[in-house]
Amino acid sequence: CEFAVREIFFSSFTEEKLGQAEKTELDAHLENLIARGDCTKNWTEKIFRQTEVLLQPNPSARIEEFFYEKLDRKIPTRTTNGELLGQYMQDAAKDFGPGTPYGSTLITVGEYQKKLGGAEREFLQASAVSFLTPLRNFLEGDWRTISKERRLLENRRLDLDVCKARLKKAKLAEAKAAAEQELRVAQTEFDRQAEVTRLLLEGISSTHVNHLRCLHEFVEAQAAYYAQCHKHMQELQKELSRFPNAFAVNASTSGISAGPSPLSGGSIPGHPAASSSPLEPAPLKIEEVKPPATGTRKAKVLYDYDAADTSELSLLADELITVYTVPGMDPDWLIGERGNQKGKVPVTYLELLS
Repeated sequence: CEFAVREIFFSSFTEEKLGQAEKTELDAHLENLIARGDCTKNWTEKIFRQTEVLLQPNPSARIEEFFYEKLDRKIPTRTTNGELLGQYMQDAAKDFGPGTPYGSTLITVGEYQKKLGGAEREFLQASAVSFLTPLRNFLEGDWRTISKERRLLENRRLDLDVCKARLKKAKLAEAKAAAEQELRVAQTEFDRQAEVTRLLLEGISSTHVNHLRCLHEFVEAQAAYYAQCHKHMQELQKELSRFPNAFAVNASTSGISAGPSPLSGGSIPGHPAASSSPLEPAPLKIEEVKPPATGTRKAKVLYDYDAADTSELSLLADELITVYTVPGMDPDWLIGERGNQKGKVPVTYLELLS
């Protein structure tokens, strides 16, 4: 008897696959829920994996964290790249001499690199808790339960199809009665399992709501992280601007040709400019400079700039000025005009317009 049941079961399954037997169809609502569930699972998995790559680009580190999670052990604290860079800078400053311009700058920059690394660590921790963990819980918890019930539903459907096939093949009245009873039982079990599966799949809507909240928290964590990084960099620029002539002094004593430097000339936004060029053979007399007949251009100012002396022109971000060059000028500088005002301006603070 058991052998006969198995034979009918596999025969029915094979015939369905070959299109030779009637297959019990799910109702349209349940089919839509299944399709929506598969879509949710697939995209959640892709977003989860790519977020992992974003937060931890090192695949070896991700594998290590995966094993710690599976073993239910605390993941050891890992030094961020920013913190490591900051430590290297400060260690280098000890050998170069913390009292030298380069050494003291390394110490300052290293300190802020550590701050950036600390901000990154806080962002990684917040994102893991608020975003990655809920997505993982869905994939490893809710979705596994749904998948299990869906497999059970498929088995119930096949059982129902076997009973239908058996009823069709029954010829004796007694055999038909037994087949009809089995069919009623199979139909009841199929309907019950379809209802269980439907309720679980309808819960996908609440999953979307939960993941939406988590997405907002992830964005908030990102915004806080980048705002903190921006703040640290502004503070670092202010710190470095306290030593505007450090590079110029070193350049003059070592015979290096000096144009505007990152610490003294104005190539970094937010830094006050030093003297236009301490090694120029003769100062440029701005009042004697005349604009060329052709070759003047309009330029948009990108950053505020404070003139270091009367030969330079102070700038305000977003204003438009006329610029041109004259023979013998340092290529890092142009002559800028605004109305009746005229003076040298650093090229790196401008966006030249056609």
